[in-house]
Amino acid sequence: MLGSLSSSSLLSLFFIMLVISGLSGLLFLHPRIPLSFVRIHIGIVALPSLVSLLALTNNSGNRGDGFWYLDSLAWLMVFFVLTIGLIIQRFSVRYLMGDRSYRKYFTLFTFTTGAASITCLSADLRLMVISWGATLVGLTLLIRLNHAWKVASEAAKVSGRLFILSWFSLLFAIIWLFQVTGQWQLSLILTNESLAQLGAWERTGVNLLIVLAVIIPAAQWPFQRWLIESVVAPTPVSAIMHAGLVNAGGIMLARFSPLFNGDIASIILLILASFSVLIGYGISLVQVDYKRQLVGSTIGQMGFMFIQCALGAYVAAIIHLILHGLFKATLFLQAGSAVRRFEVSTPVNERSSYLWIMAGRTLALVIGIAYWLMAPLEGYQLISALILGWSLSVSWTQLVAFGKGRIGRIVGLSFLGGAAIVYFIIHNLFYEWLRTTVFQSVQPPMSVVIIVVCLLLFGIAMGTWVARNRSSVSFAILYLWLVRLGEAKPKLVESHPNYLKQYLSQGGNR
Repeated sequence: MLGSLSSSSLLSLFFIMLVISGLSGLLFLHPRIPLSFVRIHIGIVALPSLVSLLALTNNSGNRGDGFWYLDSLAWLMVFFVLTIGLIIQRFSVRYLMGDRSYRKYFTLFTFTTGAASITCLSADLRLMVISWGATLVGLTLLIRLNHAWKVASEAAKVSGRLFILSWFSLLFAIIWLFQVTGQWQLSLILTNESLAQLGAWERTGVNLLIVLAVIIPAAQWPFQRWLIESVVAPTPVSAIMHAGLVNAGGIMLARFSPLFNGDIASIILLILASFSVLIGYGISLVQVDYKRQLVGSTIGQMGFMFIQCALGAYVAAIIHLILHGLFKATLFLQAGSAVRRFEVSTPVNERSSYLWIMAGRTLALVIGIAYWLMAPLEGYQLISALILGWSLSVSWTQLVAFGKGRIGRIVGLSFLGGAAIVYFIIHNLFYEWLRTTVFQSVQPPMSVVIIVVCLLLFGIAMGTWVARNRSSVSFAILYLWLVRLGEAKPKLVESHPNYLKQYLSQGGNR
């Protein structure tokens, strides 16, 4: 019976469950409701996630229903955001117990993930901009959850100002599209007839506004500061921020992808994303704070996702953001156990390890080129080849080259083979779901792609050279520059929350 439900029925059921979960969050705000109700609330929050999974498995094609997208991409992203949110809320039941904003946290969290899911489903531009604005407001309030802490309030102000710029940028792009095409529904705007009404400069202008709207929440250079300063938010907030909300730009670009087909805005996005990759990974290498290391990693990963979008490989970008979200949420939730114990290091045969590293890089290069030559004119194959070669090189270095002895390298090879099999199964599953849903645009000129690849390779080579010459002036300059990029402003840094000192001085009663 469930399998025979229509798309409209599932959509109605989904919104009923979403409203019920929102009302549950509001009910939990009442001080007379016992704290144990939070477990019931978690069960209620699971209902819209289950409905979205049912809609995803029951989906029979690319269908829309007025204001809503009901295709595989929409339901996949709704299921992803709500499921990640459910896991993090369940984790927070004990993690945040005793926090004076405990009730408010669950209400805001439910509201934010619900608004984000509506954004993923929105086919009407007015509804999309409203729900996206609500998501950004909810995220700002979550960053400001401990508002008595001055640092958290300042971080929320910084984030809020940039989010306002992002939202107005999207709003102006949408109004511009309506003025030219006379349509509010995105599917009607992206028809050949409507796109023909857009002049070259108008299309570039709209695309640049959309690029600005998506790179700010994704913390891309030069707007990465807000994410660095948001580490003062509770760790579960950082988890949903990095896993389900920061990467929303990839979904938005996938929806608007026919507009970017061969436009100069794709080249600008490609360049900005390339710089973000280098800066993000540089920050993650020099930071000693664990959460800021993860922030740097997210900046780099989102940059790589935008490179995929700029190359027209939107399916690869969506697969990337889902896998990255799962991985990054896990890292944030285990941040409390990140303090390393002292371990006695065993001597390593540097010559042997170096030979294994070179063997792995050669193998990765050969496999990547071979994969790309299978379909050299498709952006999806090109970016997939880059991912495959890069991942193989890094994994080989960590699991095989640095393995302890012959047994260690055999175990590393086994793990590498198992991970490759799992990845290809997941990759093929997602590709079958999305290949008929997501538009595959023309990639930028090959000369631009080569320049960007050379830029990334130059950054890697420079980083390798500097790492081998740590006593050089170049190393000191680069190190201090990256530290400066990865540090928050002085007024947003506090070694100990001053509001806690006042709270303790009053005997804990406040």
